[in-house]
Amino acid sequence: MKTSSRKLLALLAGLLVLGYVVYHLVGMMQHSEFSATELLHTVRAAKPSLLLLSLIAIYVCYALRALRWTVFQKNLGPSTFWNVYKMTLAGFSALQLLGRPGEPVRPFLIARKEKLPVSGMFGVYLLERIFDFVSMAVIAIVALLGFHAGPDAGDTAHALQKAAKPGAAILFLGIVAATTLLVYLRLHGTALLERQLQGWIETHGWRSKIARILLEFAQGVQTIRTGRDLLLALFYSATHWFLILLIYFWIAKSFGGKLATLSLLNATVVLAFSLVGSLLQLPGVGGGSQAVSTIAYMKIFQVRSEDALAASMMLWLITFAACSLAGVPLLIREGFSLGKLREMAEHEKEAVEESTGKKAAQQGESAP
Repeated sequence: MKTSSRKLLALLAGLLVLGYVVYHLVGMMQHSEFSATELLHTVRAAKPSLLLLSLIAIYVCYALRALRWTVFQKNLGPSTFWNVYKMTLAGFSALQLLGRPGEPVRPFLIARKEKLPVSGMFGVYLLERIFDFVSMAVIAIVALLGFHAGPDAGDTAHALQKAAKPGAAILFLGIVAATTLLVYLRLHGTALLERQLQGWIETHGWRSKIARILLEFAQGVQTIRTGRDLLLALFYSATHWFLILLIYFWIAKSFGGKLATLSLLNATVVLAFSLVGSLLQLPGVGGGSQAVSTIAYMKIFQVRSEDALAASMMLWLITFAACSLAGVPLLIREGFSLGKLREMAEHEKEAVEESTGKKAAQQGESAP
């Protein structure tokens, strides 16, 4: 199957999933006599101070991401916090503009600014993703184990409570597996893995792509050289995600009513649902995070549809779209247009795959 056909199928599948969620959401709103007038009233009544605090906090979160990146990058070459921070904002803006195809832009922008090899940056990027996914799993575990359906909760809340412990156990096993893989790759290096995957890399298709991703990740793990690096990365990750949780809590508080009664643990549940929805990211409009968080507010915490939608919209604007306020001007300043970003994302992805393949081939030739 041609690459363009696969991309089209993936896009159609994503649109179907998002369409289903939106259809389900619209159906619930119609059933609950949703009022656009009430929605507007809810938005107007929100506390600007808490929203402004959340906006400031999200930019601190991007700074924490930049600090963590400098920890991963320092063994590849010199790093400057402000360069990494600015390109982090620009990179997430590209993701907002292009959707998931914009993922390769951020590592390229940082590599270009810091004058370092792009292939090394993609290893750092994959390591960063692992830290984020582990953090998300921890958030989900806390949300599941701490959740308790109230007496007036609906069927969805009671179903979630029943599935909480088994779900938390599965996520915990996933964290253990990921940690074990990280330790193994850090202790044994990438040489053995490169030799074992040499056959896959020489082929074409899905096996070759998986092999290249694994090698990029393994090379990224090697950037953690000391226990201090690991502790710093863990500290930045924990602080970043706790601050994200506070943003969810503050935004809910800003709207008053039922939303203002939600606890920090309740905000953790909404965040966990939102993270699942954010896996689907579409150009310009984001992904399913706002739809899924709206459903969580309505079905689990019995929040009015207008209040739930207002809070979810604000969550998306601050946690996803707000980076564009600074990021888009930075992209323009660096001389990138939307077309150039799209072309760059595809080109750099192919370039990194070729680079990874050459390294593995050289390793295979030198192996006894």
